[in-house]
Amino acid sequence: MLKPKATATRELVSLNGLWKFAVDTGDLAEPWAGPLTTTLEAPVPASYNDLFTDSAIRDHVGWAWYQRTVRVPRGWAGERVFIRLDAATHEGVVYVDDVEVVRHEGGYLPFEADITEHVAPGAEFRLTVGVNNVLTPDTIPPGLVKELPGGRKQQGYMHDFYNYAGLHRSVQLYSAPATRVTDVTVVTDVDGATGLVRYAVETSGDAEARVTLRDEQGEVAATATGAEGVLEVADVHLWQPGAAYLYDLSIELVDGDGDGDGDVVVDEYSLHVGVRTVEVREDRFLINGEPFYFTGFGKHEDSAVRGKGHDDAYLVHDFELIDWIGANSFRTSHYPYAEEVMDYADRHGIVVIDETAAVGLNSRISGGIADLMSAFGGGGGEEGFGPKMAEAHRREIRELIARDKNHPSVVMWSIANEPDTMAEGTDVYFEPLFDYARELDPTRPVTFVNVMMAPPDVCRVSKFADVLCLNRYYGWYVDTGDLATAEVHLEAELRGWEQMYGKPMIMTEYGADTIPGLHSVWDQPWTEEFQANLLDMYHRVFDRVDAMVGEQVWNFADFQTSVGIFRVDGNKKGVFSRDRRPKAVAHSLRARWTALRDGRTA
Repeated sequence: MLKPKATATRELVSLNGLWKFAVDTGDLAEPWAGPLTTTLEAPVPASYNDLFTDSAIRDHVGWAWYQRTVRVPRGWAGERVFIRLDAATHEGVVYVDDVEVVRHEGGYLPFEADITEHVAPGAEFRLTVGVNNVLTPDTIPPGLVKELPGGRKQQGYMHDFYNYAGLHRSVQLYSAPATRVTDVTVVTDVDGATGLVRYAVETSGDAEARVTLRDEQGEVAATATGAEGVLEVADVHLWQPGAAYLYDLSIELVDGDGDGDGDVVVDEYSLHVGVRTVEVREDRFLINGEPFYFTGFGKHEDSAVRGKGHDDAYLVHDFELIDWIGANSFRTSHYPYAEEVMDYADRHGIVVIDETAAVGLNSRISGGIADLMSAFGGGGGEEGFGPKMAEAHRREIRELIARDKNHPSVVMWSIANEPDTMAEGTDVYFEPLFDYARELDPTRPVTFVNVMMAPPDVCRVSKFADVLCLNRYYGWYVDTGDLATAEVHLEAELRGWEQMYGKPMIMTEYGADTIPGLHSVWDQPWTEEFQANLLDMYHRVFDRVDAMVGEQVWNFADFQTSVGIFRVDGNKKGVFSRDRRPKAVAHSLRARWTALRDGRTA
């Protein structure tokens, strides 16, 4: 799905700001009818949970409603008019006045509707958006709603981060011609010093496509005519980790023969293109033919008050901290991040493992919610890995790849985080999903993230992955506080993976909860010294195992959770606090990672 943007033939109006807001207590009409009667206002984008002082809103289970008045620019006469939502977590429905125009499941990916027939240029309309935060055994991610005494509902789930809800990302109104570019797919390759940019343009209506590729100085690097083709770029500047170079691909749809004489441009769309290659070869991960070693983090879209609401200030500051610490990558744990994040990674040369929202597919990990463990019954059957979940999972993979396929920063797809791959039947569930991801994008490796309870002789799914991504907590959840024993066990397991599979391995999670300001002369869990010593232990092991191609600490920053006494005001495994202050370990990581980046010995 193309990201809306203003061009010579398209216009864009942001609908971000304060909207009327109300949670649905059962007395609101649905399908929607009429103005929303409320005194509450909520900002878009933002989660609604932490905005208000009323705990009934924070803990609400079900639909919440946003409403505002929108005026269509009068200059849009003769154009198609679209409403676009970058995300509605976890289900969204949109009404123009009293007419439902689109409904979408999946809380972290965009959806839109052509509303031309329901609005008039120069006139106002009432825009209402419903957002439903309910998770069930068939949704991605899964969950279970309980009804408590008194009729109050409680949402349970098996992912260890807070189930923030709302309009987390931008809402936009945009115009486009009736005959327009509807999709673009770009695949790059390199032949010696020549870059190859294969493109395919999809359109609504008949028009000739005229394609121009320009370098960062605006000079024409290559041109072509036709909906599909290959652009050859002499002396190509490659997109490199830490050294991004982006070409501009401009697509014009013309009414005419495309030779320029008398042609009328009916639509124009452009996107950035980074020329680079990605390959897994034996136990190496190669970018542009050179071995690449991942350093960085698992992250979360999470900050105080905003929850998962996208914020450009946090975007910039987080990337500055990533650069300061010497990291070169992150994983979008455990859902697709805002498109602004992906664009920024493209521009700044940060490598991304792009993950679906398939987290919590594991009844063996309760995160402290014991009743969910019994409710899901161990997985592997109709509940948890049934056909309805599989279809939702396919949708998540399809929509993620459709949105992010053209980002050079994205080097690998992760189709799930820590699923139960020990249970019988999970290989039957996952093999078609790996095949589907490769069918949609044969150019990138496909992986999933393996949970600690599924070592190499137990996991039924790792055989399908191109890269082994492992989450391990030796020294924290296992061998707690005993780093000497943890080091032996960690290395033994990594050697087992290396011997059994011979695939590249990335440690996608490792770390320890740490309270800023808590210190000790001993290896005492929760102290800043213990966190640093634990990571140092992991790094010694990584340096001894040849198949290791990356280390991504859990987590970039502390984040909010909702698992009772198991977490005290959230997960504290961050290298940075929730307000982005460095813990002691940030400085030791900086020494290691800047040395790796600069080719020095730490």
